[in-house]
This record gives sequence, structure tokens and C-alpha cells, in this order.
Amino acid sequence: MQSQDVATRPTPVVDVEQAEAALVEHYPRLVRLAYLVLPPSLGRNRRVLTAHALTQRALPRRRASASVIPAQSTGRDGDPGYSFVRLQVLRTALEAGLPLTFRAWPKRSQLPPLLPQVWGLRLFPRSGGADELALDQRLSALSAPARAAYVLRGLERLADGDVHKVLTAAGVTDPDAALAEADRCAEPEGRDDAEVDGGTSRASVFERGGARRPEGSSTVTTSASAAAPRRRSANERVPAQNALLDSPEFDPCSLQARPTDLMRRRQHGKAALVAAAALAVCGALLGLPNDGWGPDGAAAPAYARNPSAQAALDPAKLTKVAPAAWQSSARTDFSVWPARGDRTDDRALLRRALAVWARPGESVRVSATPATPTGGPAGPPQLLYAGTVDTAHVVLLYDGLRVVRYAEPKDGTSGAALDFGRADGATRAEAGAVVLARTDGNVRYLTAPWVTEAAERDLMQPRSGAMNLALTDGMTAPLASPGGQNGACTSWNVLQVTDGSGTRLMTDLGELVPAHLTTGKPGYTKEASGAQALRTWAPMACSLQAVRSQGVRSVNAWEYARQSLPEANGSAAWVCTRAETWRGGGARVLAQFHTPGGRYGAVATKAENSPACGPRGPHVLAGVLWRSKAGAWYLLAAGSRDTASITVSGGVSGSTKGYLLAAEAKQGAQATLKGTLRDGRTIDGLH
Repeated sequence: MQSQDVATRPTPVVDVEQAEAALVEHYPRLVRLAYLVLPPSLGRNRRVLTAHALTQRALPRRRASASVIPAQSTGRDGDPGYSFVRLQVLRTALEAGLPLTFRAWPKRSQLPPLLPQVWGLRLFPRSGGADELALDQRLSALSAPARAAYVLRGLERLADGDVHKVLTAAGVTDPDAALAEADRCAEPEGRDDAEVDGGTSRASVFERGGARRPEGSSTVTTSASAAAPRRRSANERVPAQNALLDSPEFDPCSLQARPTDLMRRRQHGKAALVAAAALAVCGALLGLPNDGWGPDGAAAPAYARNPSAQAALDPAKLTKVAPAAWQSSARTDFSVWPARGDRTDDRALLRRALAVWARPGESVRVSATPATPTGGPAGPPQLLYAGTVDTAHVVLLYDGLRVVRYAEPKDGTSGAALDFGRADGATRAEAGAVVLARTDGNVRYLTAPWVTEAAERDLMQPRSGAMNLALTDGMTAPLASPGGQNGACTSWNVLQVTDGSGTRLMTDLGELVPAHLTTGKPGYTKEASGAQALRTWAPMACSLQAVRSQGVRSVNAWEYARQSLPEANGSAAWVCTRAETWRGGGARVLAQFHTPGGRYGAVATKAENSPACGPRGPHVLAGVLWRSKAGAWYLLAAGSRDTASITVSGGVSGSTKGYLLAAEAKQGAQATLKGTLRDGRTIDGLH
């Protein structure tokens, strides 16, 4: 043995270009190798495409070490590039035959190939004869490592020792078992062991596998072998079987084409077309919120698109009134308010406000005056305000029917709020101010452009003066919200505004547009800012809690009677308060009885949707059980000044001429009141 035969040789390094050259030159053989090793259960069409895919993916991504096993046929001797590519094809073909399990991620070779793909055709090699069919059946009965061993012997002409090394490098855990299983497949059916020379050496077994004997080696054959009878032995038949591996039956590069199932393909095509159309529609709908002018913040996904809806969501189309428009306009309402605030040009903020108005998301807190529509604007609304107020960005919009406030935190859109306030038919008095923000028990207003002064006044202290509020671009300084904490009513702060036509009082009742306060007989009301009006309202202020969040437009307090109390207990005032709503219906009427020295008025009776104390029915009749300082009980009743007589029946009996009645009664007595007006009509007691 020569010294160079045992010297250590360096492991060859394969470049990508070298591997590509080997793959292109020997592509048909490599594809045939993959096709034969792949499990026949895949079907011939998928085996063909998978074999091509595995071979095409065998190129290394960078320089790689090649196997030391040389290729053993002419044209491939000593080519490390071919050895590397062949090993990669063999490894992935073995992996493709592994079953899929839930315990591990599937390998790429176990999945259908991405490329190449053939649609509408089934491809398979040409059919062979009976010998090819028999060999294919025997190969299908082998395990994947045994098929690889058989193919490396027959197709690559490798000796068993080289086959053992290649299988080991390809990841086969038991190459010896694979070789033994391949031996059984190579033996022809009906073989008689007695006909085979029992003295054949292991070297002849290598030859049976189709391998050439290494140079310098010798064959040792016993005399028994030489004396064997001359008949065709199994050793001579195996090369004939291996030659079948080169037949067209196993050539995935020479293919036949047939159509797939045409009827099923037509059905699948229709189903795919319907699914694609549905997907396109869903994709278009999902893309609406982010398509156009920018993100919609806390808005819900869009569900419809039309020119009017799109125009209403465009910040560039918002109506912005000139600052001096109100001075020459015949109207003095919200339609002539100019756009104010430091963010009137913030397109992103305005876009979010419009989008949330049109489609408030689930996280948006929405409130609305009763009977106020909460849908999106029909067209581009009017911008009243856009700016930063305390810790929030606030946008006020008006569409002729509603004033809408959008508020979001300064640091994001999470926690956005949307408030709707009814404002249709507002006059100069009702359009004097809008609630801009409520924070920590305080409230800020945005006043009308015609308001010249703003002040804070405690309605329960008529003799105390008003405290001026600074105005900054129409926004007032914060003032305390009306009403006390924890239900206690110790004060009632209202907004006092002054313009060219006079001074008015407005109170926050938990809605966007504050309620306008007036006093006087229905049809002849006047502002509640005068001294007498303030004295009338003082004991009635806390009764405004009963009409919070009811969509109240204005509240009028009318002292319709004053009555001397029995037993010289002084005189009491009868006051009727009527709260009108923006929606027209739902007016609330309270008849209150105020005794001398009392801070609060006692509610004698109340009614809803009654014309009493209003322009359509400027009459009222109410009664109350009252106890004198001496402990005696009386039924006191009073009607408006046009009441001619009053009659009481039930638990108390009595009658009187005029609009005042006082009758002795018992504690807890219940009675029915009837009144007659001067024109002869009758009225019932308010209930």
C-alpha cells in the first residue's frame, strides 16, 4: 500500500458556483435519485414535482464543506460539488418521507413544494414493462433508508462501504439495517441458496451491489466456487435489475401530461371566484378607516361610503364663519359663531373628531340630550372651537341641529368622549354659551362672540355680587359647578353673561348647552338677573337638580301668589317653575311653597307634559298640608290670579272665593282641589 493512500486529505470546500455547475450538469440523474427515494405513497404527480423541488433547493447558500466520498462514475470522479449536491438531495428526500406529527415543526421538505408548480395538468413518467412494475412494487415495500441504499448501489454504482458513509452523512441512524434490507430486495424471487456458491467472499458481495473493485485489491475464490455449475446465478441477475433504474419508468424529466378532474376543477374555480370576491369586499371595507386623510383614532370601522358621508369627514370642508359675521347677520345663534381655539388648523385632530362623530368606537364614552339623534353629520358641519383645554384636546362642532363636543386626552386617543347637545331653534339667549370642559368640579364655557362680560353668581345668595370671569378668545376662566357634593345643596353657581342687549343667567344642568333662567308670568317673562328675580329664584335654586340631564332649554320661575298664613305665622310665597326642553315635549312643572325664614322651597306638587305655568296654559292650582307653630294642621291652596274660586273635597272639605284657600285639616289628610277661572272654565289641582 502506498503512503499516499493513508495520508490525511483536507476536506474539499464547495463554492456555490461549483455546486451549481454540478447540479446543472447532472440534473436528470439527481432528480431521478430523489424520485426513487421519495415514498411512492405521494403519488407519481407529486413525486415528480417534489423531486424537482428538492433538487433545485440543493444549492448551498455559501461556501460549504463537501463529503470526502467521491462520485464513482465517469464524469463525476472526485467532484466535490456533485458529492455535496447529491448528499443534499438524498437528505431532503429522506426527510420528505417522514410522517408529520404535532410534537415538532414540519420540515420544509415535508410540505408541498412552492416551486415548481403545474396547474391544470398531471405529470408522470412514461410507463415501463412488467420488470419495471415489479421493481417499483419491491421498492415501495422498502423503508426510505433501504430505498436510498438500493438506489445508491444501482444508480450511483457505489460500494457498500461508500453507501454506508453516504447514508450516515444523510442522517440515517442505522445504515447497516438499510443495507441488509436492500440486499433482500436485490435477491430475485424464487432464489435457491443451494445454487449460490457458498464460498463467495465479501468482495463479491460488493460486486453484486454493482460496485467496482478498488484498484490493487484481489478476489479470493474457493475451488467450490470455481466448480459451480454454469447457470445464471443471482449475482448475474442483480446488474440486470439495477439497469432498470435507468429506464423511462423512473425518469422524472421525461414526462407525460394528462388533465386533472375537469368537473371538480370547474366547481373549485367557481368557489374560488366567490371567495375572492368576498375577500375583496371585506378588504375594501377594512381599508376604509385608514384610506383618505389619515387615522381615525377611536372611531369604529367604516361600513358605508358615499359622497355626502365622505364630505362630512373631510376636515378641509368644515364650515368656518368669519369672526365679524354675527355683526351683520340677521340671526344671532350658533350659525354665526366663528371658529376659535389654537388647533383650528390641526387636520389630524379634526379628522379624528369627525370620524368618531360618524362612527364612535366601543371605547368612546357617548352622552346625548334626550331625544337627540347621535348619528353622523349629513354634510360638512360648522367648526365652533378646536383647542387645548386643561388636559384635553377639545373640538366643538355644529350641524344646525346639534352641538357636538369631541374630547381626547392630550397624550392619545384612549378615553375619548363624544357629547351631543340639542340646539335647533336656539335664539340669542340660548346661544350665549356652550360648556367647553368640566374638570375637578369646575366648568369652563365658550361664550358667544357678542358676549362682552362674563361673571359667576351664587343663585342662592341674591344679595351677594357677581364675580367677574376672565375671557380668553371667548373661553371663560373655570367656575365651580352648581350644586354641592354628596347630594348636599349649599350653593348654586350660575354663569352671568352680558352683551349689548342685557344681562342673562345660565346654569349648567349636565349638558352641553346651559339652561337659560327667566322669571315672570308665562308670556311676559324677563331675565332673572334683576334684584326681584334673584330673590324669587333664591329658594328655588336647588330644585334645578330635579331637571338635570333632561334636555332642558330654559327654566322660568313664576311667583303666582302670596298667602298670609293662619295664626299670624307670616306670609308664604307660591312659585311655579317650568322647565322647557329642546325637544318640545317633556316639560316639567313644579309648584313650590316657600315659608318665611325658610332657605329652600318645599315642592307642593309636580307634573310632566302639563300646559300649566306655560304660554298655552298660564294657570296653576296647587295645595299643601302645613303645620303652624302651635302644631295645628291646615290645608293651604293657591291658584293664579285669574282663579275665581277654589273647592276642596275628600279628606278636607271647604271652599272659598278668590284664589287663596286655608282650611283646617288633619295630619296625612288627602283632598282633591278644583278651581274655577274668571271666564268660567275649571282647572284641577296640579298633579
